[in-house]
Parts: sequence; C-alpha cells; structure tokens
Amino acid sequence: MHFKLVVVTTRTDLTDQIVEAAKKVGSTGATILPARGTGIHEAKTFFGLSLEIQRDVILFILEEHLVESVLQTVKETGGFHEPGTGIAFALDIDNIVGLESQISHFSKEVKGQFS
Repeated sequence: MHFKLVVVTTRTDLTDQIVEAAKKVGSTGATILPARGTGIHEAKTFFGLSLEIQRDVILFILEEHLVESVLQTVKETGGFHEPGTGIAFALDIDNIVGLESQISHFSKEVKGQFS
C-alpha cells in the first residue's frame, strides 16, 4: 500500500464540513491543528490592531487511490475557488508506522475495488 499526506489549510468555520465530506469519499479520519498564517491578502486592522482570521490545518493520511477524490471534495466543500478560503495539497509518505489497527480496513477496501 502506498500512502499520501493531504494537507489542508482552511478557515475554522469550514473545518468540520470539510472533514465530514472527506469521510464520505473514503477518508477514515483526520488530525486538526490550530494555525495562523500570512498571505497575499494581509489581515485587516482595527485601530492599529491586526485582526487575523483563525485557521486550521487538517491532515489526512490516505491511500493513494483516494487522494484525487478527497482533494476535489475539499476544494468544493471549502469553496477554495474564492480567495482566502484555503489551500490543499498532497505529499508522498515514504515510511509510516502506527496504522496497524487500520490495515484490515484498508485491505478490505482494496479487495473491494478489484473484485
């Protein structure tokens, strides 16, 4: 099995919707980290104080065949065609440990695809 890490940065108000939508297309779960960042569109200010929009980073570890459908779902659910809503990308995972409890789930899913 070959796994990829899908990294999603999004507004916190979209996080739960994105995770639930990703589960519907095959994700088994996610890790969510609070974050803040900067980009081409700077934070608005109010009396000299910066108003930063809180962000979340969502991490999905996925089997390679699920990546495209999860990325497309994240894009649609998060409205990523609009500026400032978020980004998502996938990275190769060379080595992984700790998924032993999910291997049987992955094996059944793979067999179902090729039956």
